[in-house]
Amino acid sequence: MPERELPIPSHFDADRVGEVWRVAYEDRAIEAESWAREHGIAPAAEDDRRVCLLLVDIQNTFCIPDFELFVGGRSGNGAVDDNRRLCEFIYRNLANISRMTVTLDTHRPIQIFHAVFFVDAEGRHPPPYTLITPEDVESGRWRGNPAAAAALGETLEGLQEHLTHYTRALSAGGRYALTVWPYHAMLGGIGHALVSGVEEAVFFHSVARGSQPDFQVKGDNPLTESYSALGPEVLSDAAGRPVAHTNHALLRALTEYDAVIVAGQAKSHCVAWSVSDFLDRIEGRLPDVAGRFYLLEDCTSPVVVPGAIDYTDEADAAFDRFRAAGMHIVRSTTPFSGWPGILGH
Repeated sequence: MPERELPIPSHFDADRVGEVWRVAYEDRAIEAESWAREHGIAPAAEDDRRVCLLLVDIQNTFCIPDFELFVGGRSGNGAVDDNRRLCEFIYRNLANISRMTVTLDTHRPIQIFHAVFFVDAEGRHPPPYTLITPEDVESGRWRGNPAAAAALGETLEGLQEHLTHYTRALSAGGRYALTVWPYHAMLGGIGHALVSGVEEAVFFHSVARGSQPDFQVKGDNPLTESYSALGPEVLSDAAGRPVAHTNHALLRALTEYDAVIVAGQAKSHCVAWSVSDFLDRIEGRLPDVAGRFYLLEDCTSPVVVPGAIDYTDEADAAFDRFRAAGMHIVRSTTPFSGWPGILGH
């Protein structure tokens, strides 16, 4: 596989990465095939080393300023800067990346982390960023909304039982407390779509390399959060019956690549939990796989809401754990030759 870096195509406009616009697919397709011929880029099927770029939830809802859950990090412009660097990384390494796996956080209004799911004694919904603990549920401070129960085909008693079990399971498992997030990544809405600049780069790569992108939907189960791309926060209900399942197909696919490069949003949540989940599932079973993972530290940012929450320290602690487990923390601006492990020889 060639390890040379390519120039950035002229269609890429770094100043527009923080905006939403229509990708000119026909133009990009013609240019991608021409680009492949001009630079001698072989089809991905001919790669002797299979490299996956795992893009976690790089959607408008998280990455465009003024959208619902913009991940600004402490700089205030985190996701925009991350995606500019990411797009440039994709174009420079077009010949080195075999396939893109793209996760899409996918929600509907009535889900366990949205305000309409809950009411207090006066029928009011919790404001965004409310943390709901087992004590809140058991004391009745926050209870299931009868309308939500009816919409999901559940009894109110059953829903309340699930909330008690769910918040206890999160606490016992060392997970984040149940968070009421602003409505975001709504299926069918503009916030659900990939960031235009990243979508364009993924499309360009697909045509230039003859490589079908692998899109993975996550987060659409109404009874559990799903930060990880591999599975939900809680798998079963109070009676032990499954409410959701692990994505075994994606887990298996990630173990079969020679290298997996990870970028996306947010560093403190869906990126951290996806990588942590992966480590937990291969621990003691596939000890060499962790060394095939490369985390682009300059293409991801933590959730920071000034005056409300700041998960920077938790994100950094997670990345320290990943490094200790044998994964590589790298920068997008460093050529593969400067990376450790298989990609840097």
